[in-house]
Amino acid sequence: MATIHVDIVSAEGEIFSGEASMVFVPAVMGDIGIAPRHAPLLTTLKPGEIRVQTPAGEEQFFYVSGGAIEIQPHLVTVLCDTALRAHDLDEAAAVQAKQRAEEALRNRDDKMDTAKLQAELAQAAAQIKAIEKLRKIKQ
Repeated sequence: MATIHVDIVSAEGEIFSGEASMVFVPAVMGDIGIAPRHAPLLTTLKPGEIRVQTPAGEEQFFYVSGGAIEIQPHLVTVLCDTALRAHDLDEAAAVQAKQRAEEALRNRDDKMDTAKLQAELAQAAAQIKAIEKLRKIKQ
């Protein structure tokens, strides 16, 4: 079976390094499925979930706050500010962050704050979505 090497790196350090049979990432223009021998590509990521399918058939889930991805035929490199394994996400904290961002958006004063609050809201919503997906898979 053909594989592609995947490295997921955050500002805190390496989160994942290993072989995969398929990788799914949340690119800014839409989700991308990456198979071995994928055409070279460089793009940015939006907050969301990265799903890595290993050659053994397992799936591993990671949350990223956004970042960049470089795809080569035999290598995928994800660079981001924040990356966590999906099971390390704190659902209560994500729900609170989402509620705070929504409340702040309702009471916003200027446009600069709006962009920052919308980014915070998108990150919290992506975390919650990743947690919900992981919960469905475990059932």
